[in-house]
Amino acid sequence: MLRIFGKTGYIFTDKKNPKWGIMSSILGLIATASVSLAVHLTYLNDGTAPMQYGAVVILAMIYAVAGLTLGIRSLMEKDIFRIFPVIGILLNVLTVIVGGIILYLGVI
Repeated sequence: MLRIFGKTGYIFTDKKNPKWGIMSSILGLIATASVSLAVHLTYLNDGTAPMQYGAVVILAMIYAVAGLTLGIRSLMEKDIFRIFPVIGILLNVLTVIVGGIILYLGVI
């Protein structure tokens, strides 16, 4: 028996968390944290970014694109809980957009 919100009862479902959706969320979290850390360290360095921070942003964007494809792939499965694929897609899209803006402003 399972206790949910003070009520006891059974859960009858065949849904499961997709492993590709969980991997997409993990990749999105790593990519978002990497870009955030690179931006924060650049801010602490008075706006001067070493070449390594640019490499981190590019690698984070590669992770984000891989996580985005995994999230979309897992979202197309049937009988799944959709929370992990949606979180993964949102984090990865956010990372791709922010990384693209950073790289675009770095070229100008």
